[in-house]
Amino acid sequence: MKLHLLALLALMSGLSPLAQAGRALVFCAETAPEGFDPALWDSASTYNVTRQIFQGLVAFKRGGADIIPALASKWELSPDGLTYTFHLRKGVRFQTTDYFKPKSGFSADDVMFTVQRWTDPALPFNLAFKTQLLGPANSGLASSIQRIEKVDPYTVRIVLKQRNAAFLSFLAMGFAGMQSAEYANQLLQQHRAADINRFPVGTGPYQFKSYAKDSAVRFAANPSYWGHPQQTGSLIFAIVTDPQVRIQKLKNNECQIAAAVREDDLDGLQSDPAIKLVSTGAMNISYLAFNLQRPQLAKREVREALDIAIDRNALFKALFPKGGAIQAINPYPPSVWSWNPRTRNEYNPARARQLLARAGYPDGFTINLWALPVQRPTNPNGKLMAQMIQQDWARIGVKTTIQSYEWGEYLRRAAQGEHDVYMSGVTSDSGDPDDFLSTSLSCAVSKGGQRFCNAEFDQLLEKARQVADRKQRTVYYLKAQEIFKRERPWITMAHSRIYIPLRKEVEGFVMNPNGSFGFEDVRLR
Repeated sequence: MKLHLLALLALMSGLSPLAQAGRALVFCAETAPEGFDPALWDSASTYNVTRQIFQGLVAFKRGGADIIPALASKWELSPDGLTYTFHLRKGVRFQTTDYFKPKSGFSADDVMFTVQRWTDPALPFNLAFKTQLLGPANSGLASSIQRIEKVDPYTVRIVLKQRNAAFLSFLAMGFAGMQSAEYANQLLQQHRAADINRFPVGTGPYQFKSYAKDSAVRFAANPSYWGHPQQTGSLIFAIVTDPQVRIQKLKNNECQIAAAVREDDLDGLQSDPAIKLVSTGAMNISYLAFNLQRPQLAKREVREALDIAIDRNALFKALFPKGGAIQAINPYPPSVWSWNPRTRNEYNPARARQLLARAGYPDGFTINLWALPVQRPTNPNGKLMAQMIQQDWARIGVKTTIQSYEWGEYLRRAAQGEHDVYMSGVTSDSGDPDDFLSTSLSCAVSKGGQRFCNAEFDQLLEKARQVADRKQRTVYYLKAQEIFKRERPWITMAHSRIYIPLRKEVEGFVMNPNGSFGFEDVRLR
């Protein structure tokens, strides 16, 4: 009876039962999280969830890419650039939940556990967990750390193998959230190590309450949070995969903030007096990635042919009719320092056919192209993009089969190398070129040859990391982009603006340049 009454009151007031319950703030998310252990995953949709719960030693300033203190109140760097000493914030406690009651506060032991877990697969907890931690591995962070030392209960020292100009930005990223050593030990003793991915415990402004698979993630304000008490007592991520349904729920006040919208939806949102839009020119790129283990795609001439056969002008008219995106030429956007102005895109089907003939495929071949199953600002319609590329490739004799899967399955299968060509993208947290290049194009993430691995390219990335001077780093990155353009491991597609719609009663929301969502200090008026 009480549930029926709550639903009736919600309908009478125009609010959903979710939004009525304790004045919840509801975010309509586009995809479900892969899990709740930030180090285990490497996707923006998962980090949007885990960043509400976890915090790193440092953080990006809201709305920008400047590094600010977080769980470390300050730090020093040794003259040789190899040793970082972090002084930890005192008085921080891990969240108290139904499944964990902390006996002690955040300390050096927790940092030691978290960082050693990134770097040492032989630790008992890692052996019990039986899986690779994608975040630290794909960023190169795990392989860059020589050791970590506990100086005292509130001081830790991280020693690098070599200088790394991007190191602090790595520690601010979504995968670098600090875990509780006490909680991990409890899970290990109970033979439940894998539950660190199901029942998270962090130090952030919100704590995990429940997850209904592919439906909703529920959070509550953390009553022991060391920062400002949150005025929003309940935060809900409603999983709504259909972009039109997200917009309708926003208009009906069933959610108060929604994931990024397509250009085609802007007019309808701008005309609604209850909705406001925030936007930014994001540090992002969409691309088509080749599986380089395929015999045809292992040949550079074939990759170049498939690239220059695509009519990007026609594609952009269809996908971005309002001009909210620009064509991608290099592996990161022009807004990132060191972007190479000398490289160019080309549309030349005749030369593409010549390249295929030179590679031994005068009559073409067959290939599969995976269409992105979720909407992204840089790729608002993966199916349409795939269909247009299919037509372009047919003109040079390449017969294309379009495939797609549910998002989680798409990621899993792509990681296993089941694709020929698949749609993907990168959004940078820091705006540092290394964030685009090392995490996606270095030998460390080549997956045994499935992805790009070029020794000269890798050497340039290593050299750029070891110097602090931006002018010198730029020299290395300019050359790296020339190698990228020559080898064509990706077909670069788009850099876009990001448009986030929210209801006008939402206060405190700050747009991040990478399009991520942070709900600390966000409230309803």
